[in-house]
Amino acid sequence: MEDISIVEVAAQQVIGIKKTGTYKLIPELLLKVYEYTVKKKMVITGPPVFICHEISPEAVMEANEKGTAIVEVVWPVSGTVKGTKEMKVFELPGGKMAHTIHFGPYESCESTYLELFAWIKEKGLRISGPIREVYPNDPREVPPEKIITEIFVPVS
Repeated sequence: MEDISIVEVAAQQVIGIKKTGTYKLIPELLLKVYEYTVKKKMVITGPPVFICHEISPEAVMEANEKGTAIVEVVWPVSGTVKGTKEMKVFELPGGKMAHTIHFGPYESCESTYLELFAWIKEKGLRISGPIREVYPNDPREVPPEKIITEIFVPVS
């Protein structure tokens, strides 16, 4: 794991979709939103993002086991963009966030998260919003050990 630091993240316009289920929905939903952006000739301005609305390890595990996780994925886009009833366009808020990078398969992120949560607690901070995972590379194009997951946790 890389170092943990506090970063200032800019707000950005995104288009995305939100469903309830397990986190196994993430790749399917990312592809669905990506295909929509391509079909509508939208300008993608950054890597895809998973927005995790469960903000503790216990809540994540429970929601995934019960199939009640709020699974929201977005792609940053620019220009005038129209959504649909299912595909929502909105501004993803920026702000002060704890940031770290996980290298390796998505399934092995737990230890990185536990270290990040411990760091947040140690610094006297509190989680103030949904956690974000940013996926700068494509797991279909790199071996599992080269997968990068940037983790951003809004804090106050």
